[in-house]
This record gives sequence, C-alpha cells and structure tokens, in this order.
Amino acid sequence: MKILVPVDGSKSSLAAVDLLIRIFGTFSAKPEVELVTVHLPVPKLPRMGMAVGKQQLAKYYEEEGEARLAPAKKKLDAAGIAYKASVLVGPIAETIVKRADSAGCKLICIGSRGMSALGKALVGSVATKVLQLASQPLLIAK
Repeated sequence: MKILVPVDGSKSSLAAVDLLIRIFGTFSAKPEVELVTVHLPVPKLPRMGMAVGKQQLAKYYEEEGEARLAPAKKKLDAAGIAYKASVLVGPIAETIVKRADSAGCKLICIGSRGMSALGKALVGSVATKVLQLASQPLLIAK
C-alpha cells in the first residue's frame, strides 16, 4: 500500500509518522511511504528577481524542506520503513492532494495541529481542507 505522509516538522505531523509506524511497522509487508513537506511560495514582490535569483529561492525551499523532513526521516529509518521524500512548493492542502493523486497513494496519513481555540477541539485547517479535497481516505493523528 502506498501512503502519503505530509510533515512540517511539528509535533502533530510527527505524531502522524508515529501512528503510521505503530500501525504498519509490524506488518511483514511494509507500506510504500511518500514523505512530503509543502512550502508556501514566497510572495512575488516587484523587482524581487533583481535581489533574489531563482537558484537562491530553490536553495531556500530545499534547505527549509530538508529541515522539516529530517525528524520524520529519522523515525522511519529507525522503524525500517522505506520512503521517498520530496520538498514541494504550493498551496498546502491542494499540493498534498495533488501529490497523493499523482503518486497513486491509497491513503493520506496526516497530523492535525488545531492552532485556534476552535481548532483545538476540531481538526486542523490543513487536515480539514485535505479531507474535503482528497479522494483517498485520511488517517488523522491528533
């Protein structure tokens, strides 16, 4: 089974990795994990290209993304679960769903942050939007 696991380095996203390991880590057939982090695009400002080149921006996304992925990679490595890791740029929920579709994932395992007072009682806004957009089932870790 191919599973998409979006992470952002937060405790809640790592809780999703822990949940995945608890559920699938003991199976003899380990899941195929598509580990992703999504970075919002840097706003385009007038004449920004004169100060910041495309290569610098790409390097920024890659460095930030790798820092977000590192704790999840460490957990998956320790559990012996193989993964393919990617740093993506775009609107968060839409990019998660698009990658799940294009990679042929059968499940999305996501953490729920719930940052607002209402969000603490409910599911986080990104997880809620992914739930609305995705055709795959979601496994939400709180």
